[in-house]
Amino acid sequence: MSNIPETGRTSRITIRLVALQILVFSLLFTLGGRLWYLQIRNGDEYAHEAASNHVQQVVQPATRGSILDARGVPLADNETRLVVSASRTELLKMKDDGKAVLTRLAEVLDMKPQDVREKVRLCDSKTPQPCWNGSPYQPIPVTDEATTQQALQIRERAEDFPGITAEPTAVRRYPAPLKANTSQVLGYLSPVTDEEIEQAKDSRSPLLRSDQIGRSGLERSYDKYLRGKAGVTRYEVDNLGRVIGQNKSDESEAGSSVVTSIDARVQSLAEKELDGAMKEARKQIDRNTSRPYEADAGAVVVMEAKTGRVVAMASNPDYDPNAWVGGINGKDYKRLTSKKANYPLLNRAIQGQAAPGSIFKVIPTAAAVNAGYDFNGGYNCGSSYSIGGQVFKNFESQSHGSIDLGRALEVSCDTVFYALSHQEWKKDGGIKPKKKPKDWFYKTAHQFGLGKETGIDLPNEVSGRVPDREWKKNFWKANKDGWCEQAKNWPKKKDFDTLLAREGCLEGMKLHAYDSVNYAIGQGDTLVTPIQMATIYSAISNGGTLYDPTVGKAVISPDGKHTEQIRPKTHGKLPTSKKTLSQMDKALAGVATRGTAAWRFGGWPQDKIEMHAKTGTAEVYGKQTTSWFATYTKDYSIVMTISQGGTGSGASGPAVRNIYNALYGVDEKGGIDKERALLPEPQKELPKVERDGTIESQPVKPYETPKPANSTEAVELAAALDRRRH
Repeated sequence: MSNIPETGRTSRITIRLVALQILVFSLLFTLGGRLWYLQIRNGDEYAHEAASNHVQQVVQPATRGSILDARGVPLADNETRLVVSASRTELLKMKDDGKAVLTRLAEVLDMKPQDVREKVRLCDSKTPQPCWNGSPYQPIPVTDEATTQQALQIRERAEDFPGITAEPTAVRRYPAPLKANTSQVLGYLSPVTDEEIEQAKDSRSPLLRSDQIGRSGLERSYDKYLRGKAGVTRYEVDNLGRVIGQNKSDESEAGSSVVTSIDARVQSLAEKELDGAMKEARKQIDRNTSRPYEADAGAVVVMEAKTGRVVAMASNPDYDPNAWVGGINGKDYKRLTSKKANYPLLNRAIQGQAAPGSIFKVIPTAAAVNAGYDFNGGYNCGSSYSIGGQVFKNFESQSHGSIDLGRALEVSCDTVFYALSHQEWKKDGGIKPKKKPKDWFYKTAHQFGLGKETGIDLPNEVSGRVPDREWKKNFWKANKDGWCEQAKNWPKKKDFDTLLAREGCLEGMKLHAYDSVNYAIGQGDTLVTPIQMATIYSAISNGGTLYDPTVGKAVISPDGKHTEQIRPKTHGKLPTSKKTLSQMDKALAGVATRGTAAWRFGGWPQDKIEMHAKTGTAEVYGKQTTSWFATYTKDYSIVMTISQGGTGSGASGPAVRNIYNALYGVDEKGGIDKERALLPEPQKELPKVERDGTIESQPVKPYETPKPANSTEAVELAAALDRRRH
C-alpha cells in the first residue's frame, strides 16, 4: 500500500484537472481565434482563394463528317497528319513570351521564325492574317505537315520545347477527285471565335473552344450536321492548376456525312471546260477595242431540270481549299482576297451578277403574251429602232423583216423587243406613269424569280436586280446627293460622267423610254446570276416549275442507320400558259438548229436528245462584253458565262457542247455511245451504306485512294517512339 496521505493524493488530482481545464480552454480559445481570423479578419481573401478552384475541360475533338458526291466519292473527308501545336498559355509564362522556343521550333520545322510567330498571334481588328482567331486557351496549330523525324525531335527534346506538342491528329482534307476542286461549293473551315461560342451557348448545337466551323459553302450550310459533338472530360483544379477531382464526362460523337448531287466526273469536266473556254477567249481579238478579250472570270452550272439539283458548279478563278487546313499562311490569304487575283473566294455561280443579254429574252417574250400580244403575230425586225433622237440598233444592224416571237427568239432580234417594251411603257403613261401601271415586262421578271434569291443551300447568294420603278426611286434616293453635287460643275464640265450625274440628279427617279428598251434585251441596270438563269431554263424544260436549287441530297448518320433525304422544293411556277411555254420551247429548239447557236450544235442527235439554247452577249460600260450561253434538254440545263469573254456562242458555246457530249456519250459524228456517257440521266439512287456505317464509293478513274486514318506518318511516329522506349 502507498504511504502517501489521502489528502495529498486528492490535491494532486485537483491540480491535474485544473491544468487540463486550462489546456482545453486554451485550445478552444486558439481555435475560436483562428476561426475569427479566417472568417472575419481574412474572410474575403480565403473566399477568393476558394473561388479560384475551378473546372478545366479537356476536349476530344469529334471527327467531322465527310462530304460526298452523288456516287459516294469523297469531296471532303479527314486524314491523320502530324500536327505541331503551341500553347499560348505556356508560352506567355516565359520571360520572353516564348520567342526563343518558337525560334527553335521554326528551325526544326524548316520555317521562318516570323511565320511561326504569326501563326500563334491572336487576331484582332489591327492584326492581319495569318493569325489565330480561335480561343487563346486552345492549342494553336503551327503546321499539319510535320515529318516523323520533326515530331520525334520535338517530343524527345521536350525540355527545349515547353508548350509545344506534336501529335497525330485528324485534319480536314479536300482530295479533288479527277482534279475537281469544287472549292467554292465546298467552302472551308476555321476555328470558332469566343463571340460565336457565346452566341451558340443556348442553342441545340453549342460550340466548344476546340471546334472548327464552316465559313463558306457546304461546310457552312451543313455545319451542324458535319461537326458532330466533341467529347469533354471535366477536371476540378485549384488555383495552381492541380487536379483535385473529376466531374462528369461526355463522349465525343462523330459528325454525319452529307451526300451531294454533285458528280465528281461532271464537276471535273465543267471546271476544265470553263477554264479552257476562258483561255481560248483570251486568244481572240475584241473588234471594239482591238485587243484580246480579258476573260477574267466565269461560271458554269449543270442542273437537273426536273429537280433543281446541281450536278456541277464551277467558278473561275478558283482555289485549293486545302490552303485553309491547319491555318492559312499570309501569302495564300493575300492572294485569295486580292483584287489582282480577282477574288477567287467568290462563287460566281451564285454571287456573280451581270447583265444577262439576250438569254433574258424568254422573259419579255412571256411578258408580251401576258400583255395581250399574239405569239404568232407579225413583228418588224428592222435593223434599228428609234425613240426621239436616239437610235437603238439590232445586232450588227441585221434585218429579218416581219417575224413572230418564236423567230425573234431564234435570231435574237433586238428591235422586236425594243418595240414591244416601248409600246408597253407608253401604255403605262410613259415618263408620267398611270396611278397603277401594268408594268408587264417588270412584273413578269419578278414572277420568273429574278430580283430575289433562288434559295440554294449555299450561303451568301445574291439576288440580282430587276430595275423597275420602285428600284429606280430607291436608287435615286441613295445617290441623289452625290449626283447633284457633281452636277454643280455643269455646264463648265460637259464630260460624260458629269452629264450622267446631271441626269441622275434631275430625273434619276423616273423610268425613261431608254430604260425600258434596254431592259427588254437584258441590258441597262438588269443583273442576274448564273444560278437564277439555270433555274429559269430548267423550269422551261420541266413544264414551268421553279425549283429551289440544291446541292445537298441526303444526310447520313455516322453509324449509317439513319438517312435524312433532302427533297426538292419549289418556289413557284412560270407565269405562262402551257401553250405559250410549248411555243417558247419550240423556238429555243430552233435556236440550236437554225438560230444563233446552230453553228455550235452541228451534228447533234436532235431527233434523240432535243437540244434547246439561247445565246447572250451583254454590253458592260467600261468593259468588254459578257458571254452567256443558256441551254437545256429534257434532263439538264447548263448555263455558262464568261466576264469580258466576247459573244455567247463564240466563247461559251464549245465548252457547253463538250459537257453535253460527255453527259450523253455523243461522239464527233453525232452518234451516242452509252458506254462513254457519264450521266445519260440524273442519278436517282443514294450511295449504298454498308453494315458498319461506311458509305460505298463508286470507282472514279484516275482517282487516288485517300490515306486511311492511320496514315504512314502516324504509324512511323508510333513505331519510332515505341522503339525508343525499349
